[in-house]
Amino acid sequence: MSDDSQPPVTPAPPDSPVHMSGTDHITIWGSNAEDTIAFYRDLLGMPLVLRQPNLDDPSQTHLFFDTGDGRILTFFVSDDRPSAKGQRGGVGAVHHLCFSVDPDEYEDTMDALEEAGHRYNVFDRGIFHSIYTHDNNGLVIELSTDKYEIPDDRRGEVLAKAQELREDDGAEYAKDEHLRGAIEALGLEVVEHDLPEASAGTGGL
Repeated sequence: MSDDSQPPVTPAPPDSPVHMSGTDHITIWGSNAEDTIAFYRDLLGMPLVLRQPNLDDPSQTHLFFDTGDGRILTFFVSDDRPSAKGQRGGVGAVHHLCFSVDPDEYEDTMDALEEAGHRYNVFDRGIFHSIYTHDNNGLVIELSTDKYEIPDDRRGEVLAKAQELREDDGAEYAKDEHLRGAIEALGLEVVEHDLPEASAGTGGL
């Protein structure tokens, strides 16, 4: 199916009856509190900001982590659930979670994962760089960093413009030149981050 037959890609809100103001939180069925806190707080540095019973099932604990910008990731955990090594796919399943890493801490993040015994892969995804690893539940975790500085309030606009340039170029996916071109076309300052070399394009864990 060609891009011409797809719904348009645009940063403008659609003509829908409801509009969201942002992501409040995402909740995951987790294993136990100890392993979950060890990965998300002690390794990835997310503060544990709230802990209380699962209000729908008080036999479980509900852990709330701040992902770094006030957006919250929560887990239902129970001491009788061991950590897992794999996730089942399928419709409705979570493919992966992605969190942002400061470009200045990107290489330190790889070092920390290696020191903690977590295997990882690194990819140049065209418009950003990504580290892929697994959490204690077997869930794929992506840690991405921007190639260029992009103001948060212009991110959707920049990506939509990069999509437009990708289509004009006939490229399979958005690449570095499309993102840089979008930043330039929108009159933003081009500030490129110094990131390590990585495998390009498609692929995964």
